Amino acid sequence: MKVAVVGTGYVGLVTGACFTEMGNHVVCIDIDEAKLDRLRAGEIPIFEPGLDAVVSSGIEAGLLRFSSDIAESIKDAEYIFIAVGTPPGEDGSADLQYVLAVAKSIGEHLKNYAVVIDKSTVPVGTADKVHAEISSQLALRDADIDFDVVSNPEFLKEGAAVNDFMRPDRVVVGTNSEKARQKMTELYSPYLRSSDRLMFMGVRDAEMTKYAANAMLATKISFMNEVAGLCDELDVDVENVRRGIGSDSRIGYSFIYPGCGYGGSCFPKDVKALVHTAEQSGFEPTLLAAVEKRNNSQKHKLFSNISGYFKGDLKGKRIAVWGLAFKPGTDDMREAPSIVLINALIEAGAQVCAFDPVAKETAAREFPEQWLADGQLQMVDFQYDVLKQADALVLVTEWKRFRQPDFEAMKELMNDAIIFDGRNQYDPDYLKSIEFKYSGIGRNNFK
Repeated sequence: MKVAVVGTGYVGLVTGACFTEMGNHVVCIDIDEAKLDRLRAGEIPIFEPGLDAVVSSGIEAGLLRFSSDIAESIKDAEYIFIAVGTPPGEDGSADLQYVLAVAKSIGEHLKNYAVVIDKSTVPVGTADKVHAEISSQLALRDADIDFDVVSNPEFLKEGAAVNDFMRPDRVVVGTNSEKARQKMTELYSPYLRSSDRLMFMGVRDAEMTKYAANAMLATKISFMNEVAGLCDELDVDVENVRRGIGSDSRIGYSFIYPGCGYGGSCFPKDVKALVHTAEQSGFEPTLLAAVEKRNNSQKHKLFSNISGYFKGDLKGKRIAVWGLAFKPGTDDMREAPSIVLINALIEAGAQVCAFDPVAKETAAREFPEQWLADGQLQMVDFQYDVLKQADALVLVTEWKRFRQPDFEAMKELMNDAIIFDGRNQYDPDYLKSIEFKYSGIGRNNFK
């Protein structure tokens, strides 16, 4: 099958590359020629485990190519995926200018029937706007060409995106067209272990499903973070509470781990967009607004704990940070809790030394160059280098290599053996037994 994917960001590149795994011919389209040259050379601009091998395999097999010419790229395409960014506006709404610009180009250059697929995360009603834009351009050409617009939201976890695409829990397709339904079934059948994993519904239903899924997961995180805050006040260990409620099959353990807040390209943006959609519809999103408020507050929790320990005086303190990316398995720094923490620490007069296995270069772009030049912020290449003369260690991102560190070596390197654990990864009783001080999220700190 012939597939065109407009956009070579995280979603577009994973989608395009993975479709070649089943023998489809895919062209990924972008306006950034420098980026395209890097991709043609097999250089992946993002860190995503396994993606480099899939891209290289597709290129070597002659199934994957990259182009900036949308007219040439879509002329024979049976499927045209729109996978461009929908950044949040100042009011939290999803900015659809790039999606609609692609729709305009499709209308200007479409030659034959194709299924146009909204893969970007877009508000309810976007498929109607995409259809109207394509139709408008076809009318200007006086071209009578049939097409369908469907919604096919992505459910890819950063750090596990290739596996999620190749072995999906479900594939959601929103369409009212029987022809499009058959085409989408043909495209996705090789990736599905059973037919019931391909879920058809109305277009608007599919658009809402994506937002509802991310908002539900964000809600679970914020709920548990709020419980952790209450546990701090009541002398309760939230870890025991988490195990107690997670054992209930109605609740489960997924997404009920307290921490220093969620980040990334999806949860923060999508919750804001859903809040905006609700308000525009005249519906008060009480719960969603609270989820967003709790998460924003949670990102300041680590700094609050650190500042409290040092009695508000952080001037001249050297704080070590393990983990910069918003989650392990990626170099994505969008909305990362580490940004909030490091900004607050340096503004309070502390010196920060940080390490992340893959996000060093990405992280450097998030902070003032002067901080790096002056040494207020240092980013090192080795995990234990951050600990030299450190007055405290903060765990922000729970990379696997941080799970079983050499605590005795750490004590030798640090000025003060204290860990502020933003992911509740360590056992407070064990650390106490080896003379570490410990501060977690809702964990009877310093008891």
